[in-house]
Amino acid sequence: MFEIRIICDPDDTDAITTALAGAFTVGTPRAYPTRDGMRTRLYLTARIPRTHDNDGDNPGTNTAGSNPQ
Repeated sequence: MFEIRIICDPDDTDAITTALAGAFTVGTPRAYPTRDGMRTRLYLTARIPRTHDNDGDNPGTNTAGSNPQ
């Protein structure tokens, strides 16, 4: 699991959240204004989706027993 922080135009938060949800399993987004009030700080907790090739413990590693060379 990891945290993503994006600083963006407030009008882009929905599109960014949707795009990230398509790539990762994400939690509820949290949005706060930047100090200057012109942009949004968008925070999401995310994880790489599980596949049949991994068990979720180490999502970047194939645990099916194959050893490609």
